[in-house]
Amino acid sequence: MKTAHDLVVAAKSRIQEVSIERAEDAIRDANVLLDVREAEEFNAGHISGAVHISRGMLEFKISAMPAMQPRDLKIVLYCKSSGRAALAAESLREMGYLNVQSIAGGFDAWVAAGKPAVKPEKTSFD
Repeated sequence: MKTAHDLVVAAKSRIQEVSIERAEDAIRDANVLLDVREAEEFNAGHISGAVHISRGMLEFKISAMPAMQPRDLKIVLYCKSSGRAALAAESLREMGYLNVQSIAGGFDAWVAAGKPAVKPEKTSFD
């Protein structure tokens, strides 16, 4: 029986991961940057310009978005540490998308490298 780790390792062998050092270039060249974490994670902080679609709803939401129908779109994905993004990239590859990259190390690696993140403003009731 395969574990979640086994599935991630297998997916990573079939997808393209972009290093943190090359992530900004990949994002700049992309048509869309997808954050596949859960809503609470996205709302706590994310990469500027990212579109949020949680991993669990990815295939359904992508299929329903007319702007996402061209299979030659350049897509960059990330999650917290790269496991969910690898699985998401594999799913998109299976759906026929030709240019999908996942950020190695995910959002944690992005923040650890000192790269900018959008953080929600705290509400003040003063």
